[in-house]
Amino acid sequence: MMTIKTFKYRLFVTLLISCYFSFTSAYAASKFEWRVLLHFAGKQRMLTQKMCKEILLMAKDINFEENKRNLHKTSIQFAWVLDGLRNGNKRLRLIKTKNVAILKQLTKVARTWKQFQKLVKSALAGKISSALLKKVARQNLQLLAEMDKAVEMYDQESTLILKQTQGHTINLAGKQRMLTQKMTKELLLIANNIESKKNQENLQKTIALFDRTLQGLLNGDLGLGLQGTRNSAIRNQLRVIQRIWKKYKSLLTKKPHSQEDLIKAAKLNMLLLTEMDNAVKMYVIFLK
Repeated sequence: MMTIKTFKYRLFVTLLISCYFSFTSAYAASKFEWRVLLHFAGKQRMLTQKMCKEILLMAKDINFEENKRNLHKTSIQFAWVLDGLRNGNKRLRLIKTKNVAILKQLTKVARTWKQFQKLVKSALAGKISSALLKKVARQNLQLLAEMDKAVEMYDQESTLILKQTQGHTINLAGKQRMLTQKMTKELLLIANNIESKKNQENLQKTIALFDRTLQGLLNGDLGLGLQGTRNSAIRNQLRVIQRIWKKYKSLLTKKPHSQEDLIKAAKLNMLLLTEMDNAVKMYVIFLK
């Protein structure tokens, strides 16, 4: 159960993030703009997995109408941010990069998105079949791969502007958001009898990577290129995430999973995502 102290801390963090982003909308420095770019570009990876997860939840008839609305919103958000990355967006504080290679990669993302968007529209129209789910399972990974290439390119270029490892830290912290959705997607692929053995193996790998990266963000991991953080606010937020992750990990590793377990996973993964997203925003604010 959430304590009053924990609630006050989370409220403080939320207000701090909201006020900072509002205040800097007119006074952002180029370094801040780059951190924002990495934040939003990285978040796109998460949205590719979130859309797939929402379709799979609909297929299992878990909060069907709610997940249909969520899928619609997620797809709109993905398209909006992708356009902002390609052309700039003042409201989101997104600057258009002049790097030709990155722009070329974002064009590849847009083409892949156009194909995946057709599947999203079919799901929204209620045309959820076994064949559709198999296409979603395959094409969401293609979209994720292309978006991840773009983020890695932003990460590389950020070394010319940000301090050493800052861009990479935001990249991997942002990638954690994607992993929250990817592992839930993999759980639901198993539940929907889609390449169960393969997705069971994928789920174990995703769990291990999230675990390792979370520890690396806190204490450093040479292999991942993480130095760890000494910022007390970020460390406190990462500990909040650790507590939620402990509960979610125990649910994911349980076998077999009942319908009730899937419903719990649908709720708990969003709590984990929210707190991880707050951590990324704190990296954007506090890394100077």
